[in-house]
Amino acid sequence: MSTASLSLNLPRLPPAVPRSGVSSEARLALRQLLGDVARRLADAFRDKVDTDELTQARAAAVERVVAHVWSACVGDSQRLSLYAVGGFGRGELFPCSDVDLLALCESPPTPAESRALESFFSCLWDVGLKPGHALRTLAQCRALAAQDATIYTSLLDARRIAGAAAPDEGLAALRAAAELWPPQAYLAAKRADREQRYARFDDTAYNLEPNIKDGPGGLRALHLIGWLGRRLFGAATLSTLVKRGMLSDSEAGVLEQARRLLSRIRFALHLAAGRAEERLLFDYQRTLAAQFGFSDEHGQNLAVEQFMQGYYRAAMALERLSAQFMARCEEALEDGARLPVQRLSIDFLNVGGRLDSDAPDLFVKRPAALIDLFRVWIEHAEVHGLRADLVRRIDAALEQGGDALAHDADVNAAFARLLRRGAAAVEAIARMNRFGVLARYLPAFGRVVGRMQYDLFHVYTVDEHTMRVLRNVARFAEADSSREFAHAHELWSRLAKPELLLLAALFHDIAKGRGGDHSELGEAEAREFCARLKLPDADIELVCWLVRRHLLMSVTAQRQDISDPEVVQRFATQVGEWERLDYLYLLTVADIAGTSAKLWNSWKDRLLSDLYVSTRYLLRSGADHLPHVADRVAACRAEARRLLHEKALGDADIERIWADFPEESFLRFSAAQIAWQTAGIANADKLDPLVLIEPYGERGGTEVFVHATDRDGLFAAITSVLDRLRLSVLDARIVTSRSGMSLDSFLVLDADGRALRDAGQLARLERTLVQTLAHAPYRADVAPRAPARTLRHFPIPLRIEFSAQPVRGRSQLAIVCADRPGLLAAVAHLFRECRIRVHDARIATFGERVEDFFLISDENDAALDAQACAALRAALVQRLEHGEERRHG
Repeated sequence: MSTASLSLNLPRLPPAVPRSGVSSEARLALRQLLGDVARRLADAFRDKVDTDELTQARAAAVERVVAHVWSACVGDSQRLSLYAVGGFGRGELFPCSDVDLLALCESPPTPAESRALESFFSCLWDVGLKPGHALRTLAQCRALAAQDATIYTSLLDARRIAGAAAPDEGLAALRAAAELWPPQAYLAAKRADREQRYARFDDTAYNLEPNIKDGPGGLRALHLIGWLGRRLFGAATLSTLVKRGMLSDSEAGVLEQARRLLSRIRFALHLAAGRAEERLLFDYQRTLAAQFGFSDEHGQNLAVEQFMQGYYRAAMALERLSAQFMARCEEALEDGARLPVQRLSIDFLNVGGRLDSDAPDLFVKRPAALIDLFRVWIEHAEVHGLRADLVRRIDAALEQGGDALAHDADVNAAFARLLRRGAAAVEAIARMNRFGVLARYLPAFGRVVGRMQYDLFHVYTVDEHTMRVLRNVARFAEADSSREFAHAHELWSRLAKPELLLLAALFHDIAKGRGGDHSELGEAEAREFCARLKLPDADIELVCWLVRRHLLMSVTAQRQDISDPEVVQRFATQVGEWERLDYLYLLTVADIAGTSAKLWNSWKDRLLSDLYVSTRYLLRSGADHLPHVADRVAACRAEARRLLHEKALGDADIERIWADFPEESFLRFSAAQIAWQTAGIANADKLDPLVLIEPYGERGGTEVFVHATDRDGLFAAITSVLDRLRLSVLDARIVTSRSGMSLDSFLVLDADGRALRDAGQLARLERTLVQTLAHAPYRADVAPRAPARTLRHFPIPLRIEFSAQPVRGRSQLAIVCADRPGLLAAVAHLFRECRIRVHDARIATFGERVEDFFLISDENDAALDAQACAALRAALVQRLEHGEERRHG
């Protein structure tokens, strides 16, 4: 379809009188004209017109307007020329893209020329264009280009659209100058620029809100291939690069397909946002998914997930091929005759630091070599890549026989040998994934490549998350891993078969997106694969158990009170044996830390560590019953007393304070916490209210202890203060002394998920709590705040559940809903209004989803009856589901 068929032929513009300027009426007409062009382009896009036609049509329309304004403002000056650069220079403009211009002047402009240029650029703004512009002489261009490869690159796309033709020859000579960014230097500069740019995007194409222009796998990767092709090989198109042997026909086809998809997404994104938005934000993902024809599949595979999987796969292909192209550029610039050659195995050679083979049909004759090459690669640290021809042979072998790899006994044996390399195998598996081998060898993994989960908890696609989990597992082999993960290195070093942990990590999420329980479906996949590897039955059962129960430890630690021996006993029974516990702990840690960089923190580390230690003790002792309550209380008291004696606190003071502590204290708190609370009360000048803060508490966060008169509204007042100070409450243990004083402990982290470190912040927290709790009655001010932008796109149905049977004589309440600022404070205030007392709280946030658990009673410390539960449920629904927000005092 031609530009003319889009009905974008512009009406004849009125003659521009040189240097007369553009009248206000003419500016309005030009603005209306460009608006009409934009509307027709949007209509054509909705009619499925090719995106290339549309971007070229806008570029052509804008060029006519810009040339017209240039003629009116600058005229026929022989000293001034105007060049389009950037996307405009390449002849493509997306709906809201800036119009990048370079004005070249024979020498520094005269005052009159400066006024003319100022009028020109001002008019472009007035008519609705957003010009990005520079004014330089040719000598200045050369000097700046010599210093900055980015400026040199912009000149590669420069195209004159108005003014004198005199600089054309000089600009062409500048671009071709051998001494200006010679090939090796230019390649190094573009590689450094690429790495710096990607560092801003976490070095992955799999961000939930990816930048489709500048992020990894974005359109800039394709531009990079074009720039390198032109500078290094004089090849301006993909087809020319194919002729030069730098790309294969199939690779050029993949690049072109990815470019067309990303271009169409970018065009749609600009239209949806109404601005030059390059980030595929949640705000637009559902809208674009519908525009691209996707629909939900029975709630199992959302339209937006299908749409984003298409994007991620295109981005991954683009990123992989651009990286390979850069490696080929390096190879092409080398003197092949002088490269050292070293034989590494019967099949593979090290040729100048890159892996190669001397048998062109190796992978056809022996498919297992597709696995062996990655094993050989990790065995030789001096090898830093693959030869270009070897990559082509890998691609050809996968295309020809990739479907048969999974059932080839020799291939499976080769993969089993690779796994036995332990932590080192992880890098080999990651490289297998990067070169497309893993997805062909393991079709179940291929199905989750690029698969996103439309939530804020899983910030990576399933395949990227899996690779990150595997890399975490590999870190456990390093001695310093225990700085971040309590028992990681110790447990890794005593695993009998680390390869089983690798298999469990590889399969734990492999069935995501199929509907049903992904753990059970993943277990079936793992069982079949392990059988193909001919693993012993016991090993297969361990891997399958880990895949099926990979969430068990995480759920137990984060959603239950692991200080309760019944919880630990139940978990130990489910685990059953020491070996499983070790493997499960390591898999759980790697999984949580690989889900999001913000998800792992000191609290989770301590939580899992405590659960591990408690369970390990039970499994080692072989205990089949819980310690008697009196025994647990006595043990806690004895250890706390010992710690207090070390603080020079005498028995008389200890007994005086403990006389007010209920037995429940010695069950709910550890001996170290009891000792800290007791010493704080003994040494306090003022007991009501008393606030103690331990910045680095034993539970992995900042511990806040409140000793104040236990009146209604205490929990609400405390949580309101914590909310106003932007602190996250992870755990709350609410105990009342015999004399009616609170013995409440809160575990908090700051907005970055860390324990509080700043002395000023700690002082402010203590001061604010003391001031708030000095009021009678307690005040609980809930400060309404707008939720984060991303949270608006993930509605979570409100779920309220009460336990069927009382727990320790109290009702258990679970609230599952969408997160929002001030949620806990709002719930706490509602408890106050309904005369509900809180005795325990477990606060868990999973992305946009909150799962809070409370032990509550009525004002008489009795479990809630059915009528009270119904009333509380109705009040919670009213407050949380209908978004009622008020300030309370």
